[in-house]
Amino acid sequence: MPTLDRQNADIVLIVDDVPENLSLMHDALDEAGYTVLVATGGETALARARQSLPDVILLDAVMPGIDGFEVARRLKADFSTQHIPIIFMTGLTETEHVLAAFEAGSSDYVTKPIRPPEVLARIAAHMRTARQTRQARSALDSIGQATLAVRPADAVIAWQTPQARKLMDEFFGDTVDTLPARLAEWLTSAADQDSDAPEMPPLSVMQESRRLMFSLHGHTAEGEWLVLLREESDAAILDAITNAFRLTPREAEVLFWVIKGKTSRDIGDILGTSPRTVNKHLEHVFEKLGVETRTAAATVAMNKIGPQLAAGGDH
Repeated sequence: MPTLDRQNADIVLIVDDVPENLSLMHDALDEAGYTVLVATGGETALARARQSLPDVILLDAVMPGIDGFEVARRLKADFSTQHIPIIFMTGLTETEHVLAAFEAGSSDYVTKPIRPPEVLARIAAHMRTARQTRQARSALDSIGQATLAVRPADAVIAWQTPQARKLMDEFFGDTVDTLPARLAEWLTSAADQDSDAPEMPPLSVMQESRRLMFSLHGHTAEGEWLVLLREESDAAILDAITNAFRLTPREAEVLFWVIKGKTSRDIGDILGTSPRTVNKHLEHVFEKLGVETRTAAATVAMNKIGPQLAAGGDH
């Protein structure tokens, strides 16, 4: 399956074993401008969801084999798909079935026979939320903010940006969706303060020469704590500079040493290149930062990612 453009595509996965229902909703969604994926059974639905990460899943409750309730439970148990809103399609309107849908992880439901205008309205509402969430997390990553959202009651990670997941994997291995014990204890201490913004000192985790810092940054509307991750090392600072200003790796290295107060000749010696080449890179850095001098470039960088630069120390 080709990679879908996550910046521009609003993706809906329809799961139903009845071809007529698939055709009806596919045509309505396609006409409304959505990218539509389909699955006719539970196993296929789970595979499609994990591979394409749709924004919304429209899920039939009653299917042969794995029914919709079990599909929903498995999606919600999988870290990669648990955030996706699920709208059940069901002809079962009895209270017990509606409750079963919500207990399985449903965000909403519609009853059969399906009325496309109603379904489109429900999808649009959930899509707005999904789009805002996606954009917010992308924005955090684009400025180098590795972020976790954690439920303090059970230390479960509700969501995390790609950079945060990379750092967690590197420092703790595959943590799935639960915090390591040390982080859970730290978060529990914060929750025990019974405050919207507890004064918790950052938590530091060492791994050989690398250090990963965790700091609290308030909480979401859903009551999840936002935890910022920051690696304190020269490599991490270079990554932050690259992400913050869209520099090439060599331009980031030049800016890093400018911030440290090195001359072009010093930087040339460090990087094994000529001062003239360093100045060429600096011209590109100035253009991307919208400045004209070394001092201004250093100031802009310090203002944007100052804490990480300070942590890197002098060389």
